Amino acid sequence: MLGFILLNSFTQKSDAAFLRITPNRLQLFQFDSVSFDCGGSDGSTKLRGIRNTEEFVPECDIKTPTGSTCTIDRVYPADSGEYWCETEGGDTSNTVNISVTAGSVILESPVLPVMEGETVTLRCRNKTSSTNLPADFYKDGRLMKSRSGEEMTIKNVSKSDEGLYKCSISGAGESPESWLAVRAKNASDDFDPPRALILLWITVTVFMVALVLLVVGFLHIRRRKDFSTNISMFNMFQSVERTLKTIQTV
Repeated sequence: MLGFILLNSFTQKSDAAFLRITPNRLQLFQFDSVSFDCGGSDGSTKLRGIRNTEEFVPECDIKTPTGSTCTIDRVYPADSGEYWCETEGGDTSNTVNISVTAGSVILESPVLPVMEGETVTLRCRNKTSSTNLPADFYKDGRLMKSRSGEEMTIKNVSKSDEGLYKCSISGAGESPESWLAVRAKNASDDFDPPRALILLWITVTVFMVALVLLVVGFLHIRRRKDFSTNISMFNMFQSVERTLKTIQTV
């Protein structure tokens, strides 16, 4: 029963509506291709979005066994906005804010929130150059790192690192701003359902083996007792028979 409850809770967590984006970044160059994959528990999950304060349902939705997928072959600045997945039951995934720029510089930042304590790397990418150009990185409009490379690494991320980030490359331009989300770590984040299930089943298996051995041992002892009792009764009958024969002889 405990195993069923644990497995069920893990399934419910796994079956919640979720959104995957390819490529895995919040900013895109104009004419890039992007795919949105929605998944959920009942296969009814669909992509939703808000552009220019108006909610819409993308026409590119293609139904899949677990939800739907939407691929935009060529994106434009007008495709910038918030996107999320939603089931018919009203369950929603996290909201992702996509920025499409006609410029030459984007900031590569993670789509999903970063867990506290992790390390995150932000990259400044130039569309017209494959070489690593030095870049300036900004958080909430303040300069954080100046022209020491194309990357900025934040170690041991905390909630204080949450904010709007952008980058700029001299002579190439500036990227849009994107929100870096940081998720607070709690006790449930240390819970590993697959490992917990393995430990649970090992415990249950050991218990069942011990129970079987106990029952087998009890039956063996009982059988030995029954065998001993039968031998005693057989010996008693033989003794009575010998006594009767002795009396008859006399």
